[in-house]
Amino acid sequence: MKIVIIDYGAGNIQSIKFAIKRLGYDAILSNRAEEIQNADKVIFPGVGEASSAMKKLKASGLDKLIPKLKQPVLGICLGMQLMCNSSEEGNTKGLGIFDLEVVRFPNTVKVPQIGWNQIEGLKSDLFREIQDKSHIYLVHSFYAPKGVDTIATSEYAMHYSAALQKENFYGTQFHPEKSGKVGEKILQNFLEKI
Repeated sequence: MKIVIIDYGAGNIQSIKFAIKRLGYDAILSNRAEEIQNADKVIFPGVGEASSAMKKLKASGLDKLIPKLKQPVLGICLGMQLMCNSSEEGNTKGLGIFDLEVVRFPNTVKVPQIGWNQIEGLKSDLFREIQDKSHIYLVHSFYAPKGVDTIATSEYAMHYSAALQKENFYGTQFHPEKSGKVGEKILQNFLEKI
């Protein structure tokens, strides 16, 4: 199986690569269109600030490529947020895969949300054999509200989308590569069950 992690200079890519290696697979890092298009599975990571990450995607033409991919694609953290219509962070226009606007947590809670939280309302084979209210690891100041593509929620000030799916596109607000056995199983499901 050919697994490509999109390398666009905004990422937690080494920790994802190591997590995939622990599952017995090799992943390659690439920003080359042909290599990404020929992958069996694509992982779209992201750490950092939305507008600067989007500029990097545009500079390499990946903003046009990613929404056209036909194989399973998993956006992680900022990667998932960039797959939405827009983000309040840096007033950023996203890739428009998920019909949601990413917004900042209210001032009533400590931002960013850092640490372990529960996911619930699990739908999709991404969560096969994962218990409702399992703990996952998050670091974020912005969130995608609940919508038609929501396949898991978490709660921090309100219920929001912890994971999204539309056709071949999946996204997790949390970091599966940092979420222990639960996250490892979710990555394994993405690689083997989708």
